[in-house]
Amino acid sequence: MSVDQRALYDARLELVNFLIDALADVPTDEFVETVLRDFVFPEESVSDDLDRGFGQLERFIAANRDRDPGDVQHDLEREFTRLFVGPRPRVLAHETYYRDDTDFRGAGRAKVTASYSAAGWSPPEEYPEEDDYVAVELAFLRYLIRRQRSGAEEAFGYQRVFHEEHLSEWIDDLVEDVREQSQDPFYEAVATLLEGYLTFEEEIAMQMA
Repeated sequence: MSVDQRALYDARLELVNFLIDALADVPTDEFVETVLRDFVFPEESVSDDLDRGFGQLERFIAANRDRDPGDVQHDLEREFTRLFVGPRPRVLAHETYYRDDTDFRGAGRAKVTASYSAAGWSPPEEYPEEDDYVAVELAFLRYLIRRQRSGAEEAFGYQRVFHEEHLSEWIDDLVEDVREQSQDPFYEAVATLLEGYLTFEEEIAMQMA
């Protein structure tokens, strides 16, 4: 593997790790500290959506860098809870909520799980949400990227199918809802990065599968 290929895999994994941490649960102190102090931005343009998302995140960091990280974490925890937890969440970040061909948390969730099983993956038990939750689907994508990095070419095929049958069917609508409902620029940046990242990943899977 060339240096450029290793760097691309590292960048893909770093961004999906960030998105998983941002969306899986309320942000931890460690996550917030890392974002404010150690987030590494690309040196060159990647794509319009990703560039816009990185710009939004960079402005958020600049506005909060001199604040106590604990205060920033408190603000983000409150906003995450308002958006995704409730008691009346503004956004239900589940594939089956957005699809017209299945009931929310209904039979469609089994199809997501079947996609995981076909590729030899199952969600970690500590994940707090169902298999069709956005952070779980991103964790599956991370698994496939790691397999690709280790030389498993069939993982590109699994990724292409997962984009076609699942991610591409609902993520744009989720992103739109997060943008409309968010009252914090951090989650607006996360939404933009999520949209740009998945478009970028889908292009890779289509080219390589």
